[in-house]
Amino acid sequence: MQGPGVNLAEHERGVFERAGWAHFDNEAGTVMDEIYRRADAFLFGRRTYEHFADTWGTWDDPGDSPIWTALNTQPKYVASTTLTDPRWTSTTILANSLGAAVRELKAKPGRELQVHGSGALFRWLLDNNLVDEITLFTFPVIVGQGTRLFPDIGRDRSLELVSARATPSGVTIQVYRPS
Repeated sequence: MQGPGVNLAEHERGVFERAGWAHFDNEAGTVMDEIYRRADAFLFGRRTYEHFADTWGTWDDPGDSPIWTALNTQPKYVASTTLTDPRWTSTTILANSLGAAVRELKAKPGRELQVHGSGALFRWLLDNNLVDEITLFTFPVIVGQGTRLFPDIGRDRSLELVSARATPSGVTIQVYRPS
């Protein structure tokens, strides 16, 4: 799993040498914009939060980016026991009782609590039955290394396909719900 461009934090840790392969075409970019417009809040793991804070959190408002607008105006929650001083506005650290905190956030009225990236957090949420829907962007490239989205071991899970589409450059976008 990887976001668009080069994730320097993973590259510097030696986790992933072949960064920069996830390229969005216009249609995939439009879908991603639509996803971020639906967000009422964001939940991040620490590493993804730090990467987003260092990029999206430091850029000036381009004036036409639904992603920038959502990330810089909606509340952000970070699952971390090591982060103590978040530098991005509207950030709350969830250091204790993560399951209870996430259930409380999900119970709030509104649109969506979204997780982007945050592989370890996603796997934990999935394992604790706290995932309502998964949107996967699959890029037409074989990389041969990198971080897995789904765990190597664990119980089998059934997913219900909600929708699927392919963009002109071959990016497939699938939406699933755990069943």
